[in-house]
Amino acid sequence: MIRPLCEAATGPVHSFERRDLRKGFWAPMTIADQVTGSTIAGTAGTARPAAAKLRAPAITLPAIGERELRLDLFRGLALWLIFIDHLPPNLLTWFTIRNYGFSDATEIFIFISGYTAAFVYGRAMLENGFVVGTARILRRVWQIYVAHVFLFTIFLAEISYVATSFENPLYTEEMGIMDFLKQPDVTIVQALLLRFRPVNMDVLPLYIVLMLALPLILWSMKWRPDVTLALSSVLYAVTWEFDLYFSAYPNGFWAFNPLAWQLLFVFGAWCALGGARRMSRILASPVTMWISIAYIVAAFYVTLTWYVPQLSQFMPKRLEQWMYPIDKTDLDVLRFTHFLALAALTVRFLPREWPGLKSPWLRPLILCGQHSLEIFCLGIFLAFAGHFILAEVSGGPAMHALISLSGILIMWAVAWVISWYKRVADKSGTKTKAAAGNADLAGGG
Repeated sequence: MIRPLCEAATGPVHSFERRDLRKGFWAPMTIADQVTGSTIAGTAGTARPAAAKLRAPAITLPAIGERELRLDLFRGLALWLIFIDHLPPNLLTWFTIRNYGFSDATEIFIFISGYTAAFVYGRAMLENGFVVGTARILRRVWQIYVAHVFLFTIFLAEISYVATSFENPLYTEEMGIMDFLKQPDVTIVQALLLRFRPVNMDVLPLYIVLMLALPLILWSMKWRPDVTLALSSVLYAVTWEFDLYFSAYPNGFWAFNPLAWQLLFVFGAWCALGGARRMSRILASPVTMWISIAYIVAAFYVTLTWYVPQLSQFMPKRLEQWMYPIDKTDLDVLRFTHFLALAALTVRFLPREWPGLKSPWLRPLILCGQHSLEIFCLGIFLAFAGHFILAEVSGGPAMHALISLSGILIMWAVAWVISWYKRVADKSGTKTKAAAGNADLAGGG
């Protein structure tokens, strides 16, 4: 389907025909050196003989061992950032990373999802075959789908109750459930088909579609991983060229176009299955480091012009015409390259053995990242509850800060309870799960 140019997302600045839904960026990404067997920081790894390279399989997987805490750390950070950015703008919003570059927490979540899913289910597919691997993936997709339906139902009830109790219909309009109240029977069917989603409920449908494509992605990468990544890039380019999209109900299109965002998901899978190991020398190169730094600084300056209009006079008009709109719906190439630059720097300077990963100060983030599905759903509930309190009780900066910090503490507490339950109250099958592949690592749950 071809999307009309008039169907445009609105952005915070610059009146162009199509705009970014939410500009932002994410905290430094990591993990590409997980599959190298050694850290990038300071070393490029030991060169292998040419004959050994020729005998190497198409894809490689790291041995089962200690959990990769950097994955959990940045996925937990992404969940916290998503929660804060879903609240009305406040002081803490300026501490989220979406204000300092082109990419944001969504890129973190999708990349890590592709990486961890390939790591877990790629091993299952290699060891047990395509049919068994696909069955495990589909079981995981079903779990995510059930979570989405549950989230939709409770979220809808939460909004309806608040709107009715306080006689404020603006809540239903603002949160995008007006069509449900008009035609609940039709809307529920559309919601089950992932075509109708209230505000802030766009990430899980995207994840479901990408996970449905995972068996084909892994099967293709088993034989030709580089060709698979190239085909993903072609699909991305075709999506932009012909403006392909998934339609939404009652009108419009998906906030996150799976045909475009699949590139980041496939790239994460490619890195997990040996691509990062093959890129180790490039990632360790000083040239890569300085190019990444230059791009991140340039992106930071551009974002400053969104909030300090006086700086926009120093932006060349032709550059602005070429650059804008920076589209989040279709994963603008500027967002993707910004993510790559941040990832390259983090891989270089944050080794897997960094002692800070064992710090109690980072434990809350890591716990949330280890149970990302549950914490993501909880964050959606908390964001609307915070929105309601700020609208009905007080909208001052102190209340903003209190709600933001309280939401983070609640997310941490729930993650701790879930972790305790799985560690203590549900000990059966722990060793088997660790050996076969951890569903938590593949997305929580």
